[in-house]
Parts: sequence; C-alpha cells; structure tokens
Amino acid sequence: MTAGVLGNIAAQPQRSPTERVAAAYRRIAEVDRQEVWITLREEGDVAADAAAVEQRLAEGAALPLAGILVAVKDNIDVAGLPTTAACPEFAYPATVTAAAVQRLVAAGAIVLGKTNLDQFATGLVGTRSPYGAVRNAHYPELISGGSSSGSAVAVALGIADIGIGTDTAGSGRVPAALHGIVGIKATLGVIPAHGVIPACADYDAVTVFATDLDQAVVAAAVMAGPEVRDPRSRSWPADVHLAAPQQLRLAVPRAEDLAALSEPYRDAFARTVVAVTDSGVATHEVDISALLDAARLLYDGAIVAERYAAVGEFLDTAPAGADPTVTAIIDAARATTGPGFADDLDTLARVRAATTALLAGFHGLLLPTTTEHPSIAAVQADPLVINRRLGTYTNFCNLLDMAAVAVPGLPTAAGLPFGVMVVVPAFADQVAIDIAARIVGADPPPALVDDGTELAVFGAHLRGQPLHWQLEEIGARFAGEITTTAAYRLTALDTTPPKPGLVRHGDGLGAPILGELFRVSAAGLGRFLAALPAPMALTSIELSDGRSVIGFACTYDAAEAATDITSFGGWKAYLQHQN
Repeated sequence: MTAGVLGNIAAQPQRSPTERVAAAYRRIAEVDRQEVWITLREEGDVAADAAAVEQRLAEGAALPLAGILVAVKDNIDVAGLPTTAACPEFAYPATVTAAAVQRLVAAGAIVLGKTNLDQFATGLVGTRSPYGAVRNAHYPELISGGSSSGSAVAVALGIADIGIGTDTAGSGRVPAALHGIVGIKATLGVIPAHGVIPACADYDAVTVFATDLDQAVVAAAVMAGPEVRDPRSRSWPADVHLAAPQQLRLAVPRAEDLAALSEPYRDAFARTVVAVTDSGVATHEVDISALLDAARLLYDGAIVAERYAAVGEFLDTAPAGADPTVTAIIDAARATTGPGFADDLDTLARVRAATTALLAGFHGLLLPTTTEHPSIAAVQADPLVINRRLGTYTNFCNLLDMAAVAVPGLPTAAGLPFGVMVVVPAFADQVAIDIAARIVGADPPPALVDDGTELAVFGAHLRGQPLHWQLEEIGARFAGEITTTAAYRLTALDTTPPKPGLVRHGDGLGAPILGELFRVSAAGLGRFLAALPAPMALTSIELSDGRSVIGFACTYDAAEAATDITSFGGWKAYLQHQN
C-alpha cells in the first residue's frame, strides 16, 4: 500500500479462523454493545464454523475470505437464524440463506449473527428499533447512522471484519461516513437481493462495510453475479470498464448545492476537495440541483408506494413492536395513485438522461456522503426532518441507477469522521473503486470486476506511449509486465505514430520481448480489433511463463521491410536508445 490523498490503509494481522472468532467474542464482551445485535450466535457454534473453514483449507480449498467474520443486517436471511427486520412480531425462522451471504460463506466467511437496523430498513439514523437505538461506535451520544446501523457499528468496533447491509436511500453509505469506514453500494442488481426483505424492491441494494477498501471490494466481488432467484439481478455488461484512467476528472457540486451541509461538514468537504485536487485529480463544479430534486421522490413522492407494497399490510395489523415513525412513513403511501407513480417514473427517466449529459466528460461525481452528525437526542426530538436531511446526497443514487463508493474524507476541525462518495453511472463500479483507491491510498486499487480478456501490447499502446489512451478509453486494466518466449523478433515499422511489429519466427530464432498485459472487456476488445490499422493484427502470443494470450503482432511482409530491433529486447529500450 502507498499513501493516498488521505493517508494509508493498514493491513490486518494474520490470524487463524479460530483465533479470529475468539478475539471477536472477547471484543463483544469488552465493548458491551448489546443494541448492535438482534441475534448473536453462540460462540461455540461460530467456533465450529471456524474449525470447518480450517479443515477446508487443509484439504486445499481456495477460500478468498477464509476466517473473515461477517455481521449480517437482520432484514437478510441466514438459514437457522430468525429474520426480524427489527420488528418482533414480523420475525420468522429463515430456512434458506440469502444468495449474497451464501456466497460469502462458500468463500470461507463466518457469520457472527444478525444486526440491528432501522425497522424495515426505513431510516438513516439507527434509532428506529424496538431493540434499542444503535449508538455510534466512537461517540455514544451521537447516532450510528442507519438503516444498516448494527452492521456498520460491528465493523467500526473491531468485532466483524465486514458488515453486510442494504441501501435504498443511503443506508450502506451514511453509517460508513459517520464511522470513518468504507461502504460499497454497487450498481443495482449486481449483488443479488435474493433473501432480502424488500424496502423498495426496485431500488434495494445489498451493501458491504469494511475498515479498508481492499477488504470491502473482495467481499463485494464474491457476492456479485446474477442469481436466478432474484428477477432484478444483473450481469456486468460486455463493455464494462475494468479501470479508471490515470488522469481523472471529477465533478463536484456548486456551493449552492451544498447548502444542506452543516458548517463543520462544509469545511471538511472543501478541504477534502482541495486535497484531491492537489493530488493531481482535476475537479470542476457542476449543477446537481436536478439530482437533489429527484432524491426527494424516494420519500415525498409516489415511489414510497413500494414501501407499502413490501410491508404495508403487515403494519396495518398494528403490531406492538412497530416503530411509529416507520409506520407513519409507510402508511403515507396510502395517498399515492397509479398516475402519480407513473409521473414519478417519467421524472426519473428524464433526470437520468440529464445526469448522463451532466457527467459527460467526467469519470465520477464527488459528493459529501451526508450533511451532519446529529446526536441521538436530536433525532428523537425531530425524527423526520433530520433523517430527510441526512439523505440529501444519497437518496437519488438508486433512483437514477447509479453506483457509489463511500470512503473517509478529511475529518472535521473537531476531529469527527467525515465521509465522501464517488458516484458513477450504472456498471462503472470499478471506475468508482479506482477513484476511491486514489483517495485512500490503496495501490494497486482492488479489482471488483474480473470479467474480460487479457491483451498483450508491445509498442505504442504501452503506458506512457502515444496510443495508450485507446486502452484507457475502453477501460482496460493494467495486469503487469510480461516477456515473450524466445520465439519472437521485433521491428520498427514506418508508421505514424511510430510503433513496433512483433512476429513469431520459431523457438530459438528470436529473443524474449518485453511488453505489458492488460485486461479488457469483450466489447472493448471487439472495438479494438475493428479499428486496428494495417499492418497490425491480433494473434496468440506465447509468454515466457507458459501462458498464451491475445496480443499485438504485425504481418510478416511488413516486418521484413522494417528495421530489426530485436536486440533491444523491447520498444521502450529502443526509444531510449534513439533519444
């Protein structure tokens, strides 16, 4: 890891799964935060799972999350545990584990238990639960943020390695900001919502919290992928970008669009933007008022009808454990109409189109995650207005089919955590992660999207060379330096711009040639091939490590007419000699 705009990411010490479980339960006893959990599993049962993971490792299983401890929001099913959605009367015994959680377990993760939340995932405060208001991990008089409050606090307290939450209006991002941790809200449907009690089914996302970006991305990558049991799940498209370019250009809101921020947060955001800009990222102010207007539709428009469709009939039975604020919000959906819902959908379609135009030429939108850090007492005194304000910059994201990565920004002058989000269009998740990695100092940035094909380049498309922009344009991801076998010769072609030609002559008839390997999407590779000028071609290239990859070569006749530069061992060495 290297230092980024805002510091370093620390690596976690290596411990066995059994040791991690024992440490977690010691930490649970130490902090004594009973309100974090609705169902905490017995230590012996969790230790048995850890022993099973160790056995799998001993048998040679590849487990990317071996021994990682997971806290699961209690609106997500885990077989053998009750699901309550923070309403005792709603509880039922789950018999099937949600697809996203099952994927974590299959990768070696271990579930500690089910965490508290704003009831029915309705809220951004963490106080709307009969199981108790979830206090901030570090400042108990302040809110934790919701609705995924318990999962975030379990991570921030050092109990769980990752917390699984949901995010309809910002619940996977606001708690991250208030604790100085990472929250990833992927494109809708990329992580399946099977086994999740819906809040607004069309706009719900399963999210992940972690103390560092690398851990969060590994978990998100394990959970991602289509799921037949979720009709809204989605696959990465054929033209998905696998990396952000080196030269970044970010949109930031105008001063007038930041009016909702408290003064400490306005100052922290300004300083964070300066730090990002000073790191070499270009920033430019844009008008985001249309996005902020769209955000209000989630609670103040007819879209709230989806919340009633999810649990409205149950709340009509007036269960004793129902939170009155949650009930009032969902009950308000009774006033919605079909034409009103259609009007809201039309509005969102228009704002989505306008947002595409607004962000053209930018790689992402940098926003404050939330507006302030209120006390529990303040929220209890004013449960609706403060909650609504907290979602100012998060509510529009799912409505407009955007992805977001929340990371710590520079703290407030008083030292409280402050968070920022990188917001991008649907399926640009990897671009957002790469930008976030630049901010927090994760180098190399972790990979969420592992789709694509390896492409070897040896000349003008190398990093720092005149045609490298063509790879960046299709979102190619650098995968390392490579060397061919000794079967290749390299020539300097007479082209504009200058480029080499690689030709296979047979084992022992050439020399190892240095190049670079990139991963590109299927559609990106197709675009590349379609635009390839003569005498260049794509063919199978044999590497010194035994692999064969697609790579650049040239026709034999063009190489015969060119200057042989094989002795230099690579294009960059030849250019240095020329200079």
